[in-house]
Amino acid sequence: MPSVVGLLEQHELAARRRVDGLREEADRIQAELAAAEEEWQEWAIARRRVDTVLAPDGGNIAGEKAAPGPRDVDARSAPRQAAKPKSQVPVWREGLSWSVLSVDCQRIIETLADRARLHQGPLTCQELAVMFGLDAVPAKVEALRSKAKRLVARGWLAERQPGQFTLAQGPAGQGGAS
Repeated sequence: MPSVVGLLEQHELAARRRVDGLREEADRIQAELAAAEEEWQEWAIARRRVDTVLAPDGGNIAGEKAAPGPRDVDARSAPRQAAKPKSQVPVWREGLSWSVLSVDCQRIIETLADRARLHQGPLTCQELAVMFGLDAVPAKVEALRSKAKRLVARGWLAERQPGQFTLAQGPAGQGGAS
């Protein structure tokens, strides 16, 4: 008969796998949303340009001050360094550059690569959050932990002790270059 602790561990493992899967799906959806917003903004700009050209004055804008469109005022329309479209973490292989990773993942890798170069030990996600200038609140730390765990699963990072992340052997030897 299985022990209660063993059953609890099985349920915890299943719940953690579900959370990891949902986080990956959320990252994918977030990247698709960013790409869709960018495409929408490009179409809005194209429409405004056509409206300007087809205006009764023939598109003569000399001396006029351009009026901002509805999306220009919106702060969310500013270019962001969000996750790249389709920013799923590829499995590390020889010659694969860090540039294939999202900006956030690159930042984690670069920070841990610097520590490896200086022969410093691994970092926790809480320490990473502080180094990135983030508040070390659970939401920020867990977001970093999710990315770090995904990088571990794909061979970019190593977690020799629970919660202690360092650069994996392969990526450490290449120094980010392809």
